[in-house]
Amino acid sequence: MILRQFYLNCLAHASYIIGDEASGAAAVIDPQRDVDHYLAFAADHHLRITHVVLTHFHADFIAGHLELRDRVGAAICLGRPARAEYPFTAVGDGSVISLGSVRIEVLETPGHTVESISLVVYDCEPDANPGSRIPNPGPVAVLTGDTLFVGDVGRPDLRASLGWQARDLGAMLYDSLHGKLMKLPDATRVYPAHGAGSLCGKAISKETTSTIGEQRLFNYALQPMSKEAFIDLVTTDQPDAPAYFTYDAVLNSRERLTLDEALSRELRPLTIEDVQEAVHRGAQLLDTRDPTEFAVAHLPGSVNIGLGGQYATWAGTILDQSRPIVIVANPGAENESALRLGRIGFDQVEGFLEGGLAVVDRILEARRGPFGSAIVSTDRLSPQTAAERMAGANPPLVIDVRAARERADTSIDGSTHRPLNTLQLGLTEVPRDRPIVVFCAGGYRSSIAASLLQRDGFTNVSELAGGIAAWEAAGLPLSGSGQST
Repeated sequence: MILRQFYLNCLAHASYIIGDEASGAAAVIDPQRDVDHYLAFAADHHLRITHVVLTHFHADFIAGHLELRDRVGAAICLGRPARAEYPFTAVGDGSVISLGSVRIEVLETPGHTVESISLVVYDCEPDANPGSRIPNPGPVAVLTGDTLFVGDVGRPDLRASLGWQARDLGAMLYDSLHGKLMKLPDATRVYPAHGAGSLCGKAISKETTSTIGEQRLFNYALQPMSKEAFIDLVTTDQPDAPAYFTYDAVLNSRERLTLDEALSRELRPLTIEDVQEAVHRGAQLLDTRDPTEFAVAHLPGSVNIGLGGQYATWAGTILDQSRPIVIVANPGAENESALRLGRIGFDQVEGFLEGGLAVVDRILEARRGPFGSAIVSTDRLSPQTAAERMAGANPPLVIDVRAARERADTSIDGSTHRPLNTLQLGLTEVPRDRPIVVFCAGGYRSSIAASLLQRDGFTNVSELAGGIAAWEAAGLPLSGSGQST
């Protein structure tokens, strides 16, 4: 048996190939939308991808099931309650996917979603009777999708906008975990669809594999408790889900363009005049450079979401999927910028600024041009400078854009709390007659926040360089918790 995990750090997403070395048959489980690495792995190991299985309709990324169907003819398998625009094989309790001597038994494990399934994997050996197969004692592994994570379980609230009640799904999740997954042998290896950083759970471990036995002992959600207590536990204190989650979940059930079709149709170089025209027509201007580069100089109205952080998640949170996007990137990074947007279904990329921001040098020289004479910068303040301004006669409004859990641990005295994921909804409440300093943990999210404020017309915006980590390293005072407003 061949079982290989592919881990995509920027989305904290795990996908898998399971194959039989002898027969060459293989299945891909929960693939990302760009599928070339699965095809390359299959070719290197002399495998034929015959099946592609989604453990559920993922909300945080667009899966590559249609891409594998079109590229290699793989049959799509979904849980029995699933409804989709494309043909698929419905699988559930009692269903078996045979890959030569590898046997995959399907378990219906609803809770995170109603159509969620888990895949129990057996590596079989030839029986004494020709042509028959018997499983080795016990399963080798279980691929749990978003039902069971390492250290956590799937959240049951993401389908609320589609008519499902979180408590109802929470009850299903309890039954799936205790009635099915926890009945597997302790030695069974657990391979989930996400790791730490995913918003599909609230306490997912950084480890990407485990065992049933380890989870039985150490997973907080699997400790002895009543069903009602479990439902209360998994329906409270979940992180806010980005608006694009519902969009992606629905899109995963639809026939759509493949990623190759989307990129080949839309990604094109644009002159600075083209960029201006696109923005005037309503396009969003996305700068994917590092925050330090963006702070030095950027086009007015642009939003900075750097490729070096959780780019796709924040792009899906901040940007409007219904509006075109124009990319400003360092030369050579345009394709990656568009590709990673495509992973979450943001396909309306109108193009990219050819040559990157260097092409705007002529604007600076002439002091006139499509964007006028304004090439915007953002002050990045050292902790000492920020502290001096906060103690001055005209102190800035200091905005903490971290999540509530981070702020509960420690913050800066006198700061106000406006989490980045909801910042745009409350900009009318932010005073425009005061200087503003924004901070996060290390500087990535504060750059996004500062660019949003500048785009909305705030003119006196600064960032705390290095975030609260730099503030603490400088020995400046911290509070145990902050006041939210």
